[in-house]
Amino acid sequence: MEKFEDVIAWKKSQELAISLYKKFKDNKDYSFKDQMQRASISVSNNIAEGFDRRGNKEFKQFLYISKGSCSEVRSMLYIALELNYISQKEFDYFYNLTVEISKILSGLIKSLKL
Repeated sequence: MEKFEDVIAWKKSQELAISLYKKFKDNKDYSFKDQMQRASISVSNNIAEGFDRRGNKEFKQFLYISKGSCSEVRSMLYIALELNYISQKEFDYFYNLTVEISKILSGLIKSLKL
């Protein structure tokens, strides 16, 4: 990988963030929407920032932060479902995407040599 845009988890997390931004753009629960958007964008931003630090130790640290943000999004999805902000179908889509991103991040973390 030569640039962070080559990282599959980054690409998938961009898809997640953009989809969530679109889904919640008209939601009037501003604090919920803001937290969901900040958590979702944090996933890809931490991958990008860690990648460009150019050290495996720092990259790994940022990948763990990214993984945590991904879990935060997944946790918030349960609330969104219970509050009827999203349908079960939308929940399943977003949930599965966060699980996929998390697995990719775990694999990437394991592959980094310190």
